[in-house]
Amino acid sequence: MVDLSAELAFGDPVMGIDEAGRGPLAGRVYAAAVHVPLETAIELLEGAWHGINDSKQLSERRRDMLAGVIRATPGCRWAVAFATPEEIDRLNILKATHLAMRRAAEAVGEMNILVDGLAVPSLPYPSRNIVKGDAKSLLIAAASILAKTARDEDCLRLEALYPGYGFAQHKGYPTKAHYAALRRLGPCPEHRRSFNLEK
Repeated sequence: MVDLSAELAFGDPVMGIDEAGRGPLAGRVYAAAVHVPLETAIELLEGAWHGINDSKQLSERRRDMLAGVIRATPGCRWAVAFATPEEIDRLNILKATHLAMRRAAEAVGEMNILVDGLAVPSLPYPSRNIVKGDAKSLLIAAASILAKTARDEDCLRLEALYPGYGFAQHKGYPTKAHYAALRRLGPCPEHRRSFNLEK
């Protein structure tokens, strides 16, 4: 159950950051950052943002609906950023993920950061990490929804550009269907060459 314990302990202003897309064989890795003043967040938790949770625990339809609510919330500052497959291959997936997080944080502006998972030393502002924070912190959970929906939307771009791989279905993850498409078609320009593309 998400709440505002971590946000209140860190103090205003604070943003939550999460990522989506570390595991897929293709496409960008995304990060999102979300901030609302804590006074507003307390009201949102019981109101329009009730039901926000770790994006992995929500249906696609529910995620899309909540993403629209988050983006339209008055006083909410949010940003979505990404690192490209070329950056992933050059830097490695962890550093590329941290780069996307940094880009999202800088787009929102200077303030405290709560980040999901392990510590991210390269973040530009004071930060605290929360393991499984997307299931605990309201702002991290909101960021997880924006990152996930942005990445899923980008997979529709890949589907249109590179038909036959099934990006709309598997979202780039290493499924049997994806490996079968790779054997049949070979990698496309959006595949991460530093990942194991054979199985």
